[in-house]
Amino acid sequence: MDSTVGAPQDVIPAHLLKGQKALVTGANSGIGKATAIGLGRAGADVVVNYVADQESAEEVVREITSFGVRAAAYEADVSQEDQVVAMVDRMVREFGTIDIMVANAGLQRDSSFTEMTLAQWQKVLDVNLTGQFLCAREATKEFVRRGVVPEVSRAAGKIICMSSVHQLIPWAGHVNYASSKGGVQMMMETLAQELAPQKIRVNAVAPGAIRTPINRSAWETPQAREDLLKLIPYDRIGDPDDIANAVVVLASDLLDYVVGTTLYVDGGMTLFPGFATGG
Repeated sequence: MDSTVGAPQDVIPAHLLKGQKALVTGANSGIGKATAIGLGRAGADVVVNYVADQESAEEVVREITSFGVRAAAYEADVSQEDQVVAMVDRMVREFGTIDIMVANAGLQRDSSFTEMTLAQWQKVLDVNLTGQFLCAREATKEFVRRGVVPEVSRAAGKIICMSSVHQLIPWAGHVNYASSKGGVQMMMETLAQELAPQKIRVNAVAPGAIRTPINRSAWETPQAREDLLKLIPYDRIGDPDDIANAVVVLASDLLDYVVGTTLYVDGGMTLFPGFATGG
């Protein structure tokens, strides 16, 4: 039975990220929204990126500023190089720098394999993988230019890629999505290896089943919830705050020695619960 009790919102110290500047892509809803709010609650100034629905983005900004930090909403399509370059340049001008890049923006275009169009394949790869590459690249340029500021953070910068349990678990009917997340894993690990000597930490968070509007059909009805819980040993569906808290701690100096790691936040979904009875 799903207890529906998620992560408390006040477990992160309000000063944990004080003085740091964060950008969260796809931050006007779902996991991105919770993450942007969580970073603000922890003391960071936050840029809320969105590609549509400015009103929702501005609502997130208002909630973040209620914590006494700065926030702003920037429109940009992360799959478009010129827009990502302009977004990061604007942040550096208006906020002074960037310390934390959370490459969260992502989407699905589901289809059986033989019916999947090239456009469906390409769109998911463009946003989920190329978008993260572009955001990480532009943030890294600023990290390298500025270097380490010890009174702010032990690292020159932190990149957190939003992946998925489906970087590990195959997902029939979603070959574009699973492929994009598998690419995110190898991109993250390669960047971590290359950038660590410059004191840039690159890691990923891989959510499991999270209660967001985009996947409402998977948990809204009793039958759907029961079926989903069979895949989750911890016996509850995750909340966006579960992911937000993981991102905040991973971005902090508490985990300064964590480099090139994927943190699975999935209630045990990647433990392959089908084998719990012996397979």
